Amino acid sequence: MFSLLSLQSLLGLAVIVGVCWLLSENRTAFPWRLTLGAVLVQAALVLMVFGLPGADHVLGAITGAVDGLDQATQAGTQFIFGYLVGTGPQPYETTTDSIFVFAFRVLPLILVISALSALLWHWRVLKWLIRGFGFLFQRTMGLGGASALAVAANIFLGMIESPIVIRAYLDKLTRSELFLLMVVGLATVAGSTMVAYATILGGVLPNAAGHVLVASIISAPAGVALARILIPEREAQSGVAADYDSGLKYDSSIDAIVKGTADGLMVVLNISAVLIVFVALVALVNIMIGWIIVGGDPLTLERMLGWMFTPVAWLSGVPWSEAGQAGWLLGVKLTQTEFKAFIELGNIPAGDMSERTRMLMTYALCGFANVGSVGITVTGLSVLVPDRREEVLGMVWKALFAGFLATLMSASIVGAMPASVF
Repeated sequence: MFSLLSLQSLLGLAVIVGVCWLLSENRTAFPWRLTLGAVLVQAALVLMVFGLPGADHVLGAITGAVDGLDQATQAGTQFIFGYLVGTGPQPYETTTDSIFVFAFRVLPLILVISALSALLWHWRVLKWLIRGFGFLFQRTMGLGGASALAVAANIFLGMIESPIVIRAYLDKLTRSELFLLMVVGLATVAGSTMVAYATILGGVLPNAAGHVLVASIISAPAGVALARILIPEREAQSGVAADYDSGLKYDSSIDAIVKGTADGLMVVLNISAVLIVFVALVALVNIMIGWIIVGGDPLTLERMLGWMFTPVAWLSGVPWSEAGQAGWLLGVKLTQTEFKAFIELGNIPAGDMSERTRMLMTYALCGFANVGSVGITVTGLSVLVPDRREEVLGMVWKALFAGFLATLMSASIVGAMPASVF
Protein backbone atom coordinates (compact mmCIF):
# COMPACT_ATOMS: atom_id res chain seq x y z
CA MET A 1 0.00 0.00 0.00
CA PHE A 2 1.00 3.63 -0.52
CA SER A 3 2.19 5.39 2.63
CA LEU A 4 3.03 8.87 3.78
CA LEU A 5 6.63 8.16 2.80
CA SER A 6 5.43 7.40 -0.74
CA LEU A 7 3.68 10.78 -0.87
CA GLN A 8 6.87 12.32 0.50
CA SER A 9 8.79 10.84 -2.45
CA LEU A 10 6.20 12.19 -4.89
CA LEU A 11 6.69 15.63 -3.35
CA GLY A 12 10.42 15.23 -3.88
CA LEU A 13 9.83 14.33 -7.53
CA ALA A 14 7.71 17.45 -8.01
CA VAL A 15 10.33 19.64 -6.30
CA ILE A 16 13.16 18.29 -8.50
CA VAL A 17 11.20 18.95 -11.69
CA GLY A 18 10.08 22.36 -10.39
CA VAL A 19 13.61 23.49 -9.51
CA CYS A 20 14.88 22.52 -12.96
CA TRP A 21 11.97 24.39 -14.57
CA LEU A 22 12.79 27.53 -12.54
CA LEU A 23 16.40 27.33 -13.79
CA SER A 24 15.41 26.53 -17.37
CA GLU A 25 16.78 28.59 -20.25
CA ASN A 26 13.26 28.65 -21.71
CA ARG A 27 10.45 28.10 -19.21
CA THR A 28 7.76 28.34 -21.87
CA ALA A 29 9.14 25.27 -23.65
CA PHE A 30 8.50 22.72 -20.91
CA PRO A 31 8.78 19.19 -22.40
CA TRP A 32 5.57 17.73 -20.97
CA ARG A 33 5.50 14.65 -23.14
CA LEU A 34 9.15 13.82 -22.56
CA THR A 35 8.96 14.34 -18.78
CA LEU A 36 5.82 12.25 -18.43
CA GLY A 37 7.34 9.58 -20.67
CA ALA A 38 10.51 9.50 -18.55
CA VAL A 39 8.57 9.07 -15.31
CA LEU A 40 6.38 6.32 -16.82
CA VAL A 41 9.42 4.50 -18.21
CA GLN A 42 11.13 4.66 -14.81
CA ALA A 43 8.05 3.39 -12.96
CA ALA A 44 7.44 0.65 -15.55
CA LEU A 45 11.02 -0.61 -15.35
CA VAL A 46 10.94 -0.73 -11.54
CA LEU A 47 7.62 -2.58 -11.56
CA MET A 48 8.81 -4.97 -14.27
CA VAL A 49 11.99 -5.92 -12.43
CA PHE A 50 10.66 -6.08 -8.87
CA GLY A 51 6.89 -6.45 -9.15
CA LEU A 52 6.20 -9.12 -11.78
CA PRO A 53 5.67 -12.79 -10.84
CA GLY A 54 8.94 -14.64 -10.96
CA ALA A 55 10.96 -11.47 -10.35
CA ASP A 56 12.67 -13.14 -7.38
CA HIS A 57 14.13 -15.77 -9.70
CA VAL A 58 15.46 -13.09 -12.06
CA LEU A 59 17.00 -11.14 -9.19
CA GLY A 60 18.44 -14.34 -7.80
CA ALA A 61 20.04 -15.06 -11.17
CA ILE A 62 21.51 -11.53 -11.30
CA THR A 63 22.89 -11.90 -7.77
CA GLY A 64 24.30 -15.31 -8.64
CA ALA A 65 26.00 -13.89 -11.73
CA VAL A 66 27.54 -11.08 -9.67
CA ASP A 67 28.73 -13.54 -7.01
CA GLY A 68 30.21 -15.76 -9.72
CA LEU A 69 32.05 -12.84 -11.32
CA ASP A 70 33.35 -11.79 -7.91
CA GLN A 71 34.62 -15.28 -7.11
CA ALA A 72 36.23 -15.66 -10.52
CA THR A 73 37.87 -12.25 -10.21
CA GLN A 74 39.21 -13.04 -6.75
CA ALA A 75 40.80 -16.23 -8.11
CA GLY A 76 42.72 -14.22 -10.68
CA THR A 77 43.53 -11.44 -8.22
CA GLN A 78 44.80 -13.84 -5.55
CA PHE A 79 47.11 -15.45 -8.09
CA ILE A 80 48.83 -12.06 -8.47
CA PHE A 81 48.52 -10.49 -5.01
CA GLY A 82 48.30 -13.52 -2.72
CA TYR A 83 47.24 -12.97 0.88
CA LEU A 84 46.58 -9.24 0.31
CA VAL A 85 43.28 -10.16 -1.37
CA GLY A 86 41.96 -11.51 1.94
CA THR A 87 39.94 -14.42 0.51
CA GLY A 88 40.72 -18.08 -0.01
CA PRO A 89 43.64 -20.02 1.49
CA GLN A 90 46.39 -17.81 2.88
CA PRO A 91 50.13 -18.55 2.76
CA TYR A 92 50.32 -17.81 6.50
CA GLU A 93 47.98 -16.87 9.31
CA THR A 94 46.54 -13.35 9.21
CA THR A 95 45.30 -11.25 12.13
CA THR A 96 41.78 -10.84 10.75
CA ASP A 97 39.22 -13.24 9.31
CA SER A 98 38.18 -10.95 6.50
CA ILE A 99 40.48 -8.41 4.92
CA PHE A 100 38.76 -5.93 2.62
CA VAL A 101 41.23 -3.92 0.57
CA PHE A 102 39.50 -1.74 -2.02
CA ALA A 103 42.36 -1.99 -4.52
CA PHE A 104 42.22 -5.79 -4.50
CA ARG A 105 38.51 -6.53 -3.92
CA VAL A 106 36.78 -3.91 -6.09
CA LEU A 107 39.11 -2.53 -8.74
CA PRO A 108 39.97 -5.92 -10.32
CA LEU A 109 36.24 -6.43 -10.95
CA ILE A 110 36.33 -3.42 -13.24
CA LEU A 111 39.06 -5.05 -15.33
CA VAL A 112 37.09 -8.28 -15.70
CA ILE A 113 33.77 -6.58 -16.49
CA SER A 114 35.44 -4.20 -18.94
CA ALA A 115 36.94 -7.12 -20.85
CA LEU A 116 33.63 -9.00 -20.72
CA SER A 117 31.73 -5.94 -21.95
CA ALA A 118 34.09 -5.57 -24.92
CA LEU A 119 33.60 -9.24 -25.73
CA LEU A 120 29.80 -8.94 -25.54
CA TRP A 121 30.02 -5.87 -27.78
CA HIS A 122 32.05 -7.80 -30.33
CA TRP A 123 29.52 -10.65 -30.19
CA ARG A 124 26.78 -8.01 -30.81
CA VAL A 125 24.95 -8.82 -27.56
CA LEU A 126 25.44 -5.34 -26.14
CA LYS A 127 24.68 -3.78 -29.52
CA TRP A 128 21.22 -5.37 -29.56
CA LEU A 129 20.56 -4.41 -25.93
CA ILE A 130 21.53 -0.82 -26.68
CA ARG A 131 19.47 -0.82 -29.85
CA GLY A 132 16.43 -2.03 -27.88
CA PHE A 133 16.75 0.68 -25.24
CA GLY A 134 17.43 3.26 -27.95
CA PHE A 135 14.19 2.31 -29.68
CA LEU A 136 12.36 2.54 -26.32
CA PHE A 137 13.70 6.05 -25.66
CA GLN A 138 12.87 7.20 -29.18
CA ARG A 139 9.27 6.02 -28.89
CA THR A 140 8.53 7.11 -25.32
CA MET A 141 10.43 10.40 -25.16
CA GLY A 142 10.77 11.50 -28.77
CA LEU A 143 14.58 11.58 -28.82
CA GLY A 144 16.54 11.83 -32.05
CA GLY A 145 18.29 8.68 -33.21
CA ALA A 146 21.81 9.75 -32.18
CA SER A 147 20.67 10.98 -28.76
CA ALA A 148 18.59 7.86 -28.11
CA LEU A 149 21.53 5.64 -29.07
CA ALA A 150 23.94 7.54 -26.80
CA VAL A 151 21.51 7.49 -23.87
CA ALA A 152 21.03 3.74 -24.25
CA ALA A 153 24.79 3.19 -24.52
CA ASN A 154 25.31 5.10 -21.26
CA ILE A 155 23.43 2.37 -19.39
CA PHE A 156 26.09 -0.21 -20.20
CA LEU A 157 29.18 1.80 -21.16
CA GLY A 158 30.99 4.67 -19.45
CA MET A 159 30.36 8.38 -19.90
CA ILE A 160 33.30 8.59 -22.32
CA GLU A 161 32.80 5.25 -24.10
CA SER A 162 29.17 6.01 -24.98
CA PRO A 163 29.97 9.19 -26.99
CA ILE A 164 32.44 7.07 -28.97
CA VAL A 165 29.46 5.01 -30.16
CA ILE A 166 28.07 8.14 -31.87
CA ARG A 167 31.38 9.88 -32.50
CA ALA A 168 30.49 10.49 -36.16
CA TYR A 169 27.45 12.52 -35.07
CA LEU A 170 28.88 14.57 -32.19
CA ASP A 171 29.59 17.66 -34.27
CA LYS A 172 26.02 17.57 -35.63
CA LEU A 173 24.26 17.46 -32.25
CA THR A 174 22.36 20.56 -31.18
CA ARG A 175 23.35 22.35 -27.98
CA SER A 176 20.43 20.73 -26.18
CA GLU A 177 21.44 17.26 -27.40
CA LEU A 178 25.08 17.75 -26.39
CA PHE A 179 23.95 18.86 -22.93
CA LEU A 180 21.64 15.84 -22.72
CA LEU A 181 24.57 13.56 -23.54
CA MET A 182 26.63 15.09 -20.73
CA VAL A 183 23.83 14.89 -18.16
CA VAL A 184 22.99 11.26 -18.85
CA GLY A 185 26.68 10.37 -18.66
CA LEU A 186 26.84 11.89 -15.18
CA ALA A 187 23.50 10.43 -14.07
CA THR A 188 24.37 6.81 -14.90
CA VAL A 189 27.29 4.47 -14.26
CA ALA A 190 29.24 2.06 -16.43
CA GLY A 191 28.54 -1.66 -16.50
CA SER A 192 32.07 -2.25 -15.27
CA THR A 193 31.32 -0.42 -12.02
CA MET A 194 27.82 -1.81 -11.38
CA VAL A 195 29.20 -5.16 -10.26
CA ALA A 196 31.68 -3.42 -7.97
CA TYR A 197 28.89 -1.45 -6.27
CA ALA A 198 26.77 -4.60 -5.88
CA THR A 199 29.74 -6.39 -4.31
CA ILE A 200 30.23 -3.58 -1.78
CA LEU A 201 26.53 -3.61 -0.78
CA GLY A 202 25.91 -7.35 -1.07
CA GLY A 203 26.17 -8.00 2.66
CA VAL A 204 23.78 -5.28 3.82
CA LEU A 205 21.14 -4.87 1.08
CA PRO A 206 18.97 -7.73 -0.21
CA ASN A 207 18.98 -7.98 -4.02
CA ALA A 208 21.77 -5.39 -4.14
CA ALA A 209 22.80 -6.41 -7.66
CA GLY A 210 19.25 -5.96 -8.97
CA HIS A 211 18.86 -2.56 -7.36
CA VAL A 212 22.20 -1.31 -8.73
CA LEU A 213 21.31 -2.50 -12.25
CA VAL A 214 17.86 -0.89 -12.16
CA ALA A 215 19.31 2.30 -10.65
CA SER A 216 21.59 2.89 -13.61
CA ILE A 217 18.87 2.03 -16.13
CA ILE A 218 16.15 4.30 -14.74
CA SER A 219 18.50 7.22 -14.14
CA ALA A 220 19.00 7.49 -17.91
CA PRO A 221 15.42 8.70 -18.66
CA ALA A 222 15.59 10.88 -15.54
CA GLY A 223 18.71 12.56 -16.91
CA VAL A 224 17.02 13.02 -20.29
CA ALA A 225 13.99 14.72 -18.74
CA LEU A 226 15.95 17.10 -16.51
CA ALA A 227 18.40 17.96 -19.31
CA ARG A 228 15.55 18.88 -21.66
CA ILE A 229 13.86 20.95 -18.96
CA LEU A 230 17.03 22.94 -18.25
CA ILE A 231 18.04 23.39 -21.90
CA PRO A 232 14.99 22.70 -24.09
CA GLU A 233 15.34 21.85 -27.75
CA ARG A 234 14.50 24.76 -30.02
CA GLU A 235 11.73 24.53 -32.56
CA ALA A 236 12.73 23.31 -36.02
CA GLN A 237 15.80 21.60 -34.55
CA SER A 238 15.25 17.88 -34.85
CA GLY A 239 17.50 15.14 -33.56
CA VAL A 240 20.19 13.69 -35.75
CA ALA A 241 19.34 10.30 -37.17
CA ALA A 242 21.88 7.60 -36.47
CA ASP A 243 22.47 4.07 -37.63
CA TYR A 244 23.77 1.32 -35.36
CA ASP A 245 26.97 0.61 -37.23
CA SER A 246 29.15 2.15 -34.54
CA GLY A 247 32.79 3.06 -34.95
CA LEU A 248 33.53 1.02 -31.81
CA LYS A 249 34.86 -2.23 -33.33
CA TYR A 250 37.17 -5.13 -32.46
CA ASP A 251 38.96 -7.41 -34.90
CA SER A 252 38.30 -10.63 -32.99
CA SER A 253 37.22 -12.01 -29.61
CA ILE A 254 40.82 -12.01 -28.39
CA ASP A 255 41.23 -8.43 -29.59
CA ALA A 256 38.07 -7.46 -27.68
CA ILE A 257 39.34 -9.07 -24.46
CA VAL A 258 42.79 -7.47 -24.74
CA LYS A 259 41.51 -4.00 -25.62
CA GLY A 260 38.68 -4.26 -23.09
CA THR A 261 41.21 -5.10 -20.39
CA ALA A 262 43.39 -2.14 -21.44
CA ASP A 263 40.37 0.18 -21.34
CA GLY A 264 39.46 -1.22 -17.93
CA LEU A 265 42.98 -0.52 -16.70
CA MET A 266 42.58 3.12 -17.67
CA VAL A 267 39.30 3.23 -15.74
CA VAL A 268 40.93 1.61 -12.71
CA LEU A 269 43.83 4.06 -12.78
CA ASN A 270 41.46 6.99 -13.17
CA ILE A 271 39.22 5.85 -10.29
CA SER A 272 42.25 5.24 -8.06
CA ALA A 273 43.77 8.64 -8.85
CA VAL A 274 40.51 10.54 -8.39
CA LEU A 275 39.80 8.79 -5.08
CA ILE A 276 43.31 9.48 -3.76
CA VAL A 277 43.18 13.16 -4.75
CA PHE A 278 39.66 13.98 -3.63
CA VAL A 279 39.81 12.02 -0.36
CA ALA A 280 43.08 13.85 0.33
CA LEU A 281 41.60 17.26 -0.55
CA VAL A 282 38.58 16.70 1.68
CA ALA A 283 40.91 15.59 4.48
CA LEU A 284 42.94 18.77 3.96
CA VAL A 285 39.82 20.91 4.22
CA ASN A 286 38.82 19.03 7.38
CA ILE A 287 42.24 19.71 8.89
CA MET A 288 41.88 23.42 8.11
CA ILE A 289 38.42 23.75 9.69
CA GLY A 290 38.84 21.10 12.39
CA TRP A 291 39.48 23.72 15.07
CA ILE A 292 35.79 24.69 14.88
CA ILE A 293 33.82 22.58 17.36
CA VAL A 294 30.11 22.04 16.70
CA GLY A 295 28.05 19.86 19.02
CA GLY A 296 31.17 18.62 20.76
CA ASP A 297 32.79 17.34 17.56
CA PRO A 298 35.17 19.00 15.06
CA LEU A 299 33.52 20.52 12.01
CA THR A 300 34.09 18.63 8.75
CA LEU A 301 33.16 19.24 5.13
CA GLU A 302 31.07 16.06 5.14
CA ARG A 303 29.07 17.28 8.14
CA MET A 304 28.37 20.64 6.47
CA LEU A 305 27.24 18.98 3.25
CA GLY A 306 25.23 16.53 5.32
CA TRP A 307 23.29 19.38 6.89
CA MET A 308 22.74 20.93 3.46
CA PHE A 309 21.51 17.67 1.91
CA THR A 310 19.37 16.50 4.86
CA PRO A 311 16.15 18.03 3.46
CA VAL A 312 17.12 16.78 -0.01
CA ALA A 313 17.39 13.22 1.31
CA TRP A 314 14.06 13.63 3.11
CA LEU A 315 12.37 14.70 -0.11
CA SER A 316 13.48 11.49 -1.79
CA GLY A 317 11.46 9.53 0.76
CA VAL A 318 13.93 8.95 3.59
CA PRO A 319 12.43 9.25 7.11
CA TRP A 320 13.55 12.43 8.87
CA SER A 321 15.25 10.40 11.62
CA GLU A 322 17.66 9.01 9.00
CA ALA A 323 17.81 12.01 6.66
CA GLY A 324 20.92 13.43 8.31
CA GLN A 325 22.92 10.26 7.71
CA ALA A 326 21.54 9.98 4.16
CA GLY A 327 22.40 13.63 3.47
CA TRP A 328 25.94 12.98 4.67
CA LEU A 329 26.24 10.14 2.13
CA LEU A 330 25.07 12.48 -0.65
CA GLY A 331 27.78 14.94 0.38
CA VAL A 332 30.40 12.19 0.27
CA LYS A 333 29.25 11.21 -3.23
CA LEU A 334 29.46 14.78 -4.54
CA THR A 335 32.94 15.47 -3.19
CA GLN A 336 34.64 12.05 -3.01
CA THR A 337 32.84 10.03 -5.74
CA GLU A 338 30.07 7.47 -5.51
CA PHE A 339 32.64 4.74 -4.78
CA LYS A 340 33.52 6.29 -1.43
CA ALA A 341 29.82 6.88 -0.72
CA PHE A 342 28.95 3.25 -1.47
CA ILE A 343 31.77 2.07 0.79
CA GLU A 344 30.41 4.24 3.61
CA LEU A 345 26.89 2.96 2.95
CA GLY A 346 28.14 -0.63 3.05
CA ASN A 347 29.93 0.05 6.35
CA ILE A 348 26.70 1.12 8.10
CA PRO A 349 25.51 -1.90 10.11
CA ALA A 350 22.18 -3.38 9.04
CA GLY A 351 20.49 -2.38 12.28
CA ASP A 352 21.62 1.25 12.08
CA MET A 353 19.73 2.07 8.87
CA SER A 354 16.34 0.86 7.65
CA GLU A 355 16.19 -1.28 4.51
CA ARG A 356 14.05 1.38 2.79
CA THR A 357 16.61 4.13 3.38
CA ARG A 358 19.49 1.90 2.31
CA MET A 359 17.62 1.00 -0.88
CA LEU A 360 16.77 4.64 -1.69
CA MET A 361 20.35 5.70 -1.10
CA THR A 362 21.55 2.99 -3.47
CA TYR A 363 19.54 4.71 -6.21
CA ALA A 364 20.53 8.22 -5.12
CA LEU A 365 24.25 7.40 -5.08
CA CYS A 366 24.35 5.33 -8.29
CA GLY A 367 25.67 7.89 -10.76
CA PHE A 368 28.92 9.55 -11.83
CA ALA A 369 27.69 13.02 -10.79
CA ASN A 370 30.59 14.16 -8.64
CA VAL A 371 33.15 16.94 -8.85
CA GLY A 372 35.88 14.63 -10.15
CA SER A 373 33.73 13.54 -13.09
CA VAL A 374 33.50 17.14 -14.31
CA GLY A 375 37.14 17.01 -15.36
CA ILE A 376 36.67 13.59 -16.96
CA THR A 377 33.69 14.84 -18.97
CA VAL A 378 35.49 17.92 -20.23
CA THR A 379 38.66 16.01 -21.10
CA GLY A 380 36.85 13.19 -22.88
CA LEU A 381 34.56 15.36 -24.99
CA SER A 382 37.40 17.78 -25.76
CA VAL A 383 39.27 14.89 -27.37
CA LEU A 384 36.23 13.56 -29.24
CA VAL A 385 34.89 16.91 -30.45
CA PRO A 386 37.57 19.60 -29.90
CA ASP A 387 35.67 22.29 -31.80
CA ARG A 388 32.94 22.29 -29.13
CA ARG A 389 35.22 22.44 -26.07
CA GLU A 390 34.12 25.94 -25.06
CA GLU A 391 30.49 24.88 -25.36
CA VAL A 392 31.17 21.88 -23.12
CA LEU A 393 32.95 24.05 -20.55
CA GLY A 394 29.98 26.43 -20.47
CA MET A 395 27.51 23.65 -19.66
CA VAL A 396 29.45 21.14 -17.57
CA TRP A 397 28.56 22.49 -14.10
CA LYS A 398 24.90 22.70 -15.03
CA ALA A 399 25.22 19.12 -16.27
CA LEU A 400 26.65 18.08 -12.89
CA PHE A 401 23.66 19.69 -11.16
CA ALA A 402 21.18 17.91 -13.44
CA GLY A 403 23.00 14.56 -13.19
CA PHE A 404 23.02 14.76 -9.39
CA LEU A 405 19.28 15.52 -9.34
CA ALA A 406 18.56 12.73 -11.83
CA THR A 407 19.71 10.06 -9.38
CA LEU A 408 17.59 11.70 -6.67
CA MET A 409 14.66 11.62 -9.10
CA SER A 410 15.21 7.87 -9.51
CA ALA A 411 15.25 7.44 -5.73
CA SER A 412 11.99 9.42 -5.51
CA ILE A 413 10.34 7.19 -8.14
CA VAL A 414 11.35 4.09 -6.17
CA GLY A 415 10.29 5.69 -2.89
CA ALA A 416 6.84 6.41 -4.31
CA MET A 417 6.25 2.74 -5.10
CA PRO A 418 4.10 0.62 -2.77
CA ALA A 419 6.18 -1.36 -0.28
CA SER A 420 4.69 -4.58 -1.67
CA VAL A 421 6.64 -4.10 -4.92
CA PHE A 422 9.90 -4.91 -3.16
